[in-house]
Amino acid sequence: MDKNRIIIFDTTLRDGEQTPGASLTVKEKIQIAIQLESLGVDVIEAGFPRSSRGDLEAVRAVSKQIKKPVICGLARATEADINAVSEALKFAGKPRVHVFLATSRIHRTYKLHKAKDEILRLAVESVKYARKLFDDVEFSPEDASRTELDFLSRVVEAVIKAGARTVNIPDTVGYAVPSEFGSVIRHLMNNVPNINKAVISVHCHNDLGLGVSNSLAAVQNGARQVECTINGLGERAGNASLEEVVMAMNVRRDMFKGFSTDIKTKHLYKTSRLVSRLTGIPIQPNKAIIGDNAFSHESGIHQDGVLKKRVTYEIIRPQDVGFQGTKIVLGKLSGRHAFSDRLKELGYSISDTELEKAFIGFKALADKKKHIFDEDIATIVEDGLSTIPEEYELVEFKVTSGNKITPSATVTLSRQGKTLKATAKGDGPVDACFRTIDKAIGQKGKLIDYKVSAVTAGKDALGEANIKVTFDKHHTVLGRGSSTDVIEASVRAYVNAVNRLVLRRKISEKKHN
Repeated sequence: MDKNRIIIFDTTLRDGEQTPGASLTVKEKIQIAIQLESLGVDVIEAGFPRSSRGDLEAVRAVSKQIKKPVICGLARATEADINAVSEALKFAGKPRVHVFLATSRIHRTYKLHKAKDEILRLAVESVKYARKLFDDVEFSPEDASRTELDFLSRVVEAVIKAGARTVNIPDTVGYAVPSEFGSVIRHLMNNVPNINKAVISVHCHNDLGLGVSNSLAAVQNGARQVECTINGLGERAGNASLEEVVMAMNVRRDMFKGFSTDIKTKHLYKTSRLVSRLTGIPIQPNKAIIGDNAFSHESGIHQDGVLKKRVTYEIIRPQDVGFQGTKIVLGKLSGRHAFSDRLKELGYSISDTELEKAFIGFKALADKKKHIFDEDIATIVEDGLSTIPEEYELVEFKVTSGNKITPSATVTLSRQGKTLKATAKGDGPVDACFRTIDKAIGQKGKLIDYKVSAVTAGKDALGEANIKVTFDKHHTVLGRGSSTDVIEASVRAYVNAVNRLVLRRKISEKKHN
């Protein structure tokens, strides 16, 4: 084995499932395990078989399905727990048992009520028993980061002698800081005589937000396995995030010279979204590497820099972790460069004067609206240029409605001198009109948003309808119409949206020719 290859031990299915609110079915665990195999993880900790019959069956099901990675089951330092892992993994191609026993003074005193010598004896006996059933045994001295260094060294030496091939050093409660945790690993590497006979692993929790930092410090000081989870899921504040650990080593090769993993980083985004969807735990937008905002830029200064040279404000290519590309988010902080670039992407070619007018309109809208979408930008430009073709004109509409009949509408349109007339029913008078227009033009629109508001005061107030419609899954357009009759305002808004669709398609055809 390459001494600088870092083994990625994924515990999403075990520790990650301990995230409050996260619960996975057997089928969902298998789905995630299949994706983890595609991602390239070396070890999958599939569960804690002794905790329940259901977890034992889940570990067994995963072990039957997954062939490339090592499949691991967690066990306390008891024969019953180790036997449960053996039962769960009897069909596994590469089985591993992960035995743990707390070693810190706090745990010895208040949880286990045992002296050091008894802890040492139990650790050795459990590893020896595990070796009778497994070739691959991992041992974890729980709460290692708060364990006295001399005693921790004795435990590590003893379990390696007893047959542990991997010894994991957990920062169980996320108490350590990087310089301290790195020194713990360095001390073990320098003071345990048989340390070279086992792989030293780390399992860092994120209670102080240092899980990834501590893991990386451990790697720099001799650890060669990192235990982590997708999206940093796990008990309390979670675990070290797999995607952050891997990408930190990839990006900062100057600090992690020669180190490598087998992770296929282009699968990170897909894996992250699958885990989020199945666990029901959302990903915070500003999450490093895989958050929605990880490659988004709204500041005008940043947008200008990225558009000129990506590396000015991005240290990772979005495509390298599975994103489609950089996302320029247009908002009130955006500048002309980003706005102009987005117009070109949308297919609009306008003069400097027209650009200035459209940019002023964009800024005015951005002060009122949190999210600016492409259809908003297109509408601003089209309104400013007055280029919306009157491909379809409203001639007449009639509506029949009431509380005891199904609403129906008849709409007559004119298109280049040709009359188009149709009748249809709907859930309400407005819906009936929209369905009738779709029938007349031979296009089916999906209404995304619909708002009606008064723009003047009084009983005869002028009403304005604003709608958002998607046609053929590719074009989303806005439409506006006004009238003292809200149904007429709605009909005019829909016809306006249809005419914008005609313009949008012409621009799209021109762009691709």
